[in-house]
Amino acid sequence: MDKSSGQKSASSFLYPPIDPFDQRMLDVGDGHTIYVEQAGNPDGQPVVVLHGGPGGGCSPAMRRYFNPDHYRVILFDQRGCGRSRPHASVTDNTTWHLVSDIELIRETLGIDKWIVFGGSWGATLSLIYAQTHPDRASHLVLRGVFLMTQSELDWFYQGGAGAFWPEAWARFVDPIPVEERDDLIAAYHRRLFGDDMVVQTKYASIWSSWENSLASMRTGGMGGEAPGDYARAFARLENHYFTNAGWLDEDGQILRDLDRIAHIPGVIVQGRYDMICPPRMAYELASRWPNGQLRIVDHAGHALSEPGISAELVRAMNRIAGEKAVA
Repeated sequence: MDKSSGQKSASSFLYPPIDPFDQRMLDVGDGHTIYVEQAGNPDGQPVVVLHGGPGGGCSPAMRRYFNPDHYRVILFDQRGCGRSRPHASVTDNTTWHLVSDIELIRETLGIDKWIVFGGSWGATLSLIYAQTHPDRASHLVLRGVFLMTQSELDWFYQGGAGAFWPEAWARFVDPIPVEERDDLIAAYHRRLFGDDMVVQTKYASIWSSWENSLASMRTGGMGGEAPGDYARAFARLENHYFTNAGWLDEDGQILRDLDRIAHIPGVIVQGRYDMICPPRMAYELASRWPNGQLRIVDHAGHALSEPGISAELVRAMNRIAGEKAVA
C-alpha cells in the first residue's frame, strides 16, 4: 500500500491478472456481434477501455491499469477484430458505428457515466465519443494521442518516421513499386482489399510489422511478425479508417470541437520519443483543453507496455479513485 495516499501502488496490481466476471457477445446490428468483457469490482466505478488500431483488439493486459477493488472495467473488441465477428470485416464499420456501439454497451450494462480510457486510435475514439456524448464521460484518460489528421498520417506513412528508422522503412516501402509510392496508404489498400487472400495476408503482415517496429523504444526497429489472422484484421481496419480519414467532417475536427468537452477532466500520457504519434498533437490538445493535463514521460515511446507509460497511467487511475473516495 501507498501509505501517503491509502491507495495501491502500481506494483500492487499492475501485473496480477483480474478474472473477468462477465463475458458476452453483443449484437450491435448490421450483421456485427462484438465481444464485451467486465472485470474487477461489479459495483465499482466504471471505466471503459478503448483499444488501438483500429483493429488491435483488447487483451488481458489492458485490465492491469485499474485497482480491481475499486474499478468496474469494461473492455471490448471493436467491430471486425479480436473475438468480434465477422472477422476483418470493413462493412458497416466506421467511427460512427463504433461510437454507437460504445453507447449500446453503456446502456446494456446500465451505466450512467463512466471513465473513458484509450490509447493511440483508442484516444481518438475516446475524444470523438466524448464530443458526441459529453454528458456520459466523467473523465478521459488518454495515451499516445492520435487526432486523425492528414499530417499525422503523412508523418507515419509518407516518410517522416522513416527518416529515423530507414531500415524498417525500407522493409515497408520496398514491396511497393516506385510509381505507387506517392500514396502508400492507397498502394496498400489495393493489396489489402484484393481478391487474393494470400496477397492480403502478405501485405497485412508487412503493414503491421512497420508499426510494431516503432511501437516501443525496446524494439530497436525490429517488429515481430504477427499471426496472419491478427495482422489481416489489423491492417485492413487501419487502412480502411485511414483511407476514409476516420469519417470526420474536416481535418482537425477533434481540435475544432474541444469546447464540447471543456468541462470534462482529462489526463494525457505521452511518451517523449513516441515515433508513431509524436508529442506535438498531445501538446496541442492539452493547450486547448481547459481541463486536460499533459504528462510527458521521458525515455518512453508509444506502447502501452512501456514501463514509464504504465506507471503514469496507474498513477492517473489511482488519483481518480482517490477523488471518488473523498467525494
